[in-house]
Amino acid sequence: MTGLELLTTIFVFIVGLGVLAVIFMYISDASQSRDAIRHNYPVIGRFRDLFTRLGEFFRQYFFALDREEMPFNRAERDWIYKSAKGGNNTQPFGSTRNLTLVGTPIFINCAFPRLDEEASDPPAVEFGPYTPNPYYAPSVINISAMSYGSLSKPAVQALSRGAKLAGCWLNTGEGGLAPYHLEGGCDVIFQMGTAKYGCRDAAGMLDDAKLATIAAHSNVKMIEVKLAQGAKPGKGGILPGAKVTKEIAKIRHIPVGKASISPNRHPEIDNVEELLDFIDRVRRVSKLPTGFKTVMGAYGWVDELCDVIDRRGVESAPDFITLDGGDGGTGAAPMSLMDNVGLPLKQALPMLTDILERRGLRQRIKVIASGKLVTPAEVAWAYCAGADVVNTARGFMFSIGCIQAMRCHTNNCPTGVTTHKKHLQGGLDPKVKAKRVANYLDKMRKDVAMIAHSCGAPHARALKPLHVRIQQADGTSVPLNELMEKRRPMAPHEYRNA
Repeated sequence: MTGLELLTTIFVFIVGLGVLAVIFMYISDASQSRDAIRHNYPVIGRFRDLFTRLGEFFRQYFFALDREEMPFNRAERDWIYKSAKGGNNTQPFGSTRNLTLVGTPIFINCAFPRLDEEASDPPAVEFGPYTPNPYYAPSVINISAMSYGSLSKPAVQALSRGAKLAGCWLNTGEGGLAPYHLEGGCDVIFQMGTAKYGCRDAAGMLDDAKLATIAAHSNVKMIEVKLAQGAKPGKGGILPGAKVTKEIAKIRHIPVGKASISPNRHPEIDNVEELLDFIDRVRRVSKLPTGFKTVMGAYGWVDELCDVIDRRGVESAPDFITLDGGDGGTGAAPMSLMDNVGLPLKQALPMLTDILERRGLRQRIKVIASGKLVTPAEVAWAYCAGADVVNTARGFMFSIGCIQAMRCHTNNCPTGVTTHKKHLQGGLDPKVKAKRVANYLDKMRKDVAMIAHSCGAPHARALKPLHVRIQQADGTSVPLNELMEKRRPMAPHEYRNA
């Protein structure tokens, strides 16, 4: 048989297989009743699912405008990518952002901005002045809560090493303290979720001895009790069974290969009295500054919390409150919660800081802002709104390679950030990505400081509400301090049930 005859035979064989496959799919589609499109349009109807899955990728690269995508648009992602790679991220020919949209922050530059030599480094923030081990946090931006389990091993390693290079903290997320959180040598905030991974007993309740062991690590600086997070306020964390490896199961004390769903609240905490009791217990056991993370919706309970603190004494107050926006969240969550439950950070942060200021607890209780704060302008806004410290999660995910593929919950992340499949993790080198983490943070700090200097402030933590105006529907802008005054929460007797 000649070469041409062989190729002809192979071609006919392949075409024959293709025809048989089409016939099989036609019969299979026409005889089933689960999918009406495939039943009515055999074979051709299968393309609908394919195009639906591919649609988000085509939109990202070919059709969406730079400022159009959600949750993060191409302009934001490109700024982060260039910053992380140490590249030049200046832009030509004017802003592509629509500055007339309602809610857009416009920073108020002063006539005589600070000279570089007049600027100063932001002072460190003291957490836990009444604890045996107060923590002084130097960085204006830190790595927000992302669990090992939700993130891959090399992703956590890159973040830990990058945080050490950059001099910021790394929050463990609610998945327990993994060795990869510690290996970089950075400061670590241990987050205790409702399932109490890593410090739970057989019944899922807090085990004091295990918590003390975690707190004894010199890198662990604070304990954060998670009440709620932006992606799913009122619902516990979700870790798909495909991600529960033997190692993760050992760290979290859960069964291998089974989906892990945390309770929707701590069984021990059903009111503000019990919240303070629990914080006191954790603080006594850990000997570390202790606070809680939540999402604002109802807000009357904050004033009730202040009432109890007034009665018990300022020592009883949480050392910090981490406020997550209802529009935040790296974790997978039901769309109904992610889209429609919990106040966005731009509403909630001024509300919380205003209540604490009015009740005389603003200096005692530090406020950490978290929720879609991935660019310098958003971080600067948070400081104007009263934050003491800013956290971001997805900004750092982008810095180590995330492309917003929206596959985080499937264990098929194409960049290795949120998958435990070894072949997909191959391109995520922790040493290389750690440097990008540090580059991104360095650029964020410089640009936030640049905004502050333009406004006449010596550093980011000196920014005030009067330094930013918020765009209104009538085309004008209003200073944030005036908006905060106008939208001041109701008097305590009016919002007890709010």
